[in-house]
Amino acid sequence: MSDKPIITLSQTKPRRIKQWNRLYGWLRSPVHVIGLVGLLFLAYTIIWPVINILLTTFVWKTQDMRITAETNPGHFTLYHWQRVLASDMSLSLFYKPVLHAGAVAFVVSILSMLLGCGLAWLVTRTDLPFKKAIAFLAVIPYLLPSWVIAQAWLTFFKNDKIGGTPGIWQSLTHMQTPDTLAYGFVPIVISLSIHDSVYFFLLVGAALSSMNTQLEEAASMNGAGRWTIIRQIVFPLMLPAILSGFILTFTRAISSYGVPAILGTPVDFYMISTMLYSSMRARLTTEAHVLSLMLMLISMLMIYWNSQVVGRQRSFVTITGKDNPRTLQSLGRWRKPTALLTIGSMILVSVVPLLILLVQTFMLREGVYSWDNLTLHYWIGGSISDINSGEKGVLQNPIFLLALRNSLLIAAFSAVLAALLGLLLGYAVARGRQTWIGRTVDQVSFLPYLMPGISLSAIYITMFARPHWIIPALYGTVWLIILITVVKELPFTVKAGGAAVMQVGGELEEAAQMNGASWWTRFKRIVLPLNRKSLLSAFLIVFIGAMKETELIIMLVTPRTETLTTLTFAYVEKGYTQLTNVVLMIMISIVILVYALATRYGKADLTTGIGGQ
Repeated sequence: MSDKPIITLSQTKPRRIKQWNRLYGWLRSPVHVIGLVGLLFLAYTIIWPVINILLTTFVWKTQDMRITAETNPGHFTLYHWQRVLASDMSLSLFYKPVLHAGAVAFVVSILSMLLGCGLAWLVTRTDLPFKKAIAFLAVIPYLLPSWVIAQAWLTFFKNDKIGGTPGIWQSLTHMQTPDTLAYGFVPIVISLSIHDSVYFFLLVGAALSSMNTQLEEAASMNGAGRWTIIRQIVFPLMLPAILSGFILTFTRAISSYGVPAILGTPVDFYMISTMLYSSMRARLTTEAHVLSLMLMLISMLMIYWNSQVVGRQRSFVTITGKDNPRTLQSLGRWRKPTALLTIGSMILVSVVPLLILLVQTFMLREGVYSWDNLTLHYWIGGSISDINSGEKGVLQNPIFLLALRNSLLIAAFSAVLAALLGLLLGYAVARGRQTWIGRTVDQVSFLPYLMPGISLSAIYITMFARPHWIIPALYGTVWLIILITVVKELPFTVKAGGAAVMQVGGELEEAAQMNGASWWTRFKRIVLPLNRKSLLSAFLIVFIGAMKETELIIMLVTPRTETLTTLTFAYVEKGYTQLTNVVLMIMISIVILVYALATRYGKADLTTGIGGQ
């Protein structure tokens, strides 16, 4: 006879009621509800797409029959991985593009680090004059698509290797630009370094601003030289910020599409991003997915390495939230010359490229520098058959008006949704940081950071080409571009939202709750108003990013969802240089206008993190 107790129906019913009451009480917490809904959203838009794409790379598809007779649709295969990694075409399809991308990303990261850290040190730790002007000039490249600098470079240094009109340099000097300077590795590295150095400038500048100089002064009083102080005190304390900038720059550079497409593709200098895009256009979809996964793996390994290096650092206690006194280093008689040299360099890399492109928009024929060659045709002209195959001036072109509308719609909706979603999920992270759901939301929301934009784009094409459950087919609509933009920006908006909510004392909400205010009332009357500046900053960052986005949407755009960035690429491919530059000027003007309005009326400023005096 069994000794186990017999559980009667009368005993199980109270237990179930107790469990249901416990679950009901758990679900009454806004943090738990927001966190649960957020996790479902993140699982569907981030985790499931990656798993789904990984699984598809191991299955034969019907379209594979045009590649090999071995195809057995629906069955398991390693063919696509073998084709990418260990076949006759692996060298050109994978290994050379990876080596090109790795070399470009590494050199760009090093150069960006030297430029950005040097400028951050001058602005935050010396008595350099004109700091506000220098900080603004340093941020200008961030407001521009990275390939604007590439387009300006090509306009200036283009030679006749790939046909067409030579650039400004050859037209004025009658000296042909060397191929290595006009196309390929060197101009790609220079263009990306100019653009990406701003990340080091902001990250390292913010860290330097938060660190007092007492340790440095004490070391100096004990006879330590400047290089010893930098090597043994400043550098170890700045290492987390430097490594964060390095990883951010490396992952952006290795997945960059615009600059390599403009400066590399004409001379067959392919990086993994441009090869991925070419594979998708050639309908080698599964091979493109393998390339996407490999690109993600490289980024994840770099971020893991970063976490391991930073993890060895035991303490950074001199960087605190307290008011830290700083003694600025005197530049002496080099003070004004250094300022003038810095401003001149900033103008050269930030303003001159824009002027070059602007001048080109008024030239009827490239390479002819005379007054009678000036025109407004590319802005407001009608169709002329022997100019750009009869393409109208931009402001007269319905395709441009469609692209402008789509870009503004995508940027505005993405910015609003990303800012609000970031604040909501940040609320769950901040208020639930001691719970498993808060920690999980924080970790999962970071995953898009690990995924290069062009890889995520390749995944979303397959995922949203057909209806899924209650979600309709989104491919070919602006809503897919809005969705992928919001998802890609989540790592920033959730971190920003969480940090902002943590600064709002929980006692304010508790007092309102005791007076009968619902959670929505508390959120609307307390959390939102007190985080207005954080929301505006998130809106500004996402809006700027969406307006200049290329890698993330280049494969998702259809004729109905044309944007300003993809329209410029279409013009680049057709060789319509002046039309390309007109669209760029309009797009840049919109971004700068929105930034100016946000800083003027919303007090949002990308340069506030560097602590300029």
